[in-house]
Amino acid sequence: MQTENLPTDDLKKFGIINEDLSFSKKLTDNDVQKFLQGYIIVADNDKNRATFQLVKKNTELEVNFLERDKKLSDILEKSKNKIQYSNTFSKYDVSKQETAAQLNWSKTAFIYDKETNSIVEFDLIKNRTELTAIIADKMDVSEMSRYKNELLKLKNFLLDKVDQYPEVAKEITTDVNIVSKEINTVNSISFDQKQFLKRNDSGIHLNVNDKDLYEDINRMKAEEEQEEEIHKTKGRGR
Repeated sequence: MQTENLPTDDLKKFGIINEDLSFSKKLTDNDVQKFLQGYIIVADNDKNRATFQLVKKNTELEVNFLERDKKLSDILEKSKNKIQYSNTFSKYDVSKQETAAQLNWSKTAFIYDKETNSIVEFDLIKNRTELTAIIADKMDVSEMSRYKNELLKLKNFLLDKVDQYPEVAKEITTDVNIVSKEINTVNSISFDQKQFLKRNDSGIHLNVNDKDLYEDINRMKAEEEQEEEIHKTKGRGR
């Protein structure tokens, strides 16, 4: 990896490195290594979100500013009792030709982890396999229904963007197909959950180790890893 020609002025400007060129203490060694390999750093402040990524062999810093639909503090508080969903959108004027291809967006779920007493954010596309498994493991039909509804809203959002931004229609269509497959997976899980409740059979367990239940998820694993590599290098830029 190339580190000699880092854009130090820009990195200092956004607090990623200090005046002595050391990286911010807010970043772990693993964060730094991944950042230098092309991964994205995300910074949240209330409704604002900024993403930072080194591009062009680590010689330039690409910065994107986004706005969340809800206050992060509210999301974190409410997620302790119930899964919270949130959308972020770019602050670019996407009607302008020079920024249309830089359309940024994401839909994420915030889930409270009782074991670690922490709240984890999952992207509905990049982290779909893990997210679906976690929600299914709750054995809560209403939560699964909420999750499916969020996936459907995400799919409709993407379909609208295919026509609006033809220059990135191929990438958006790829995401549409990903979401569609996950909706199909959720449909099969939801059916099994209803049967579980209807039969009230204590010998039936719905969890991430259920081979039949997660057959589709496992089959998509290799495909997901390939797509994640694409997202890693391109970010969520559209």
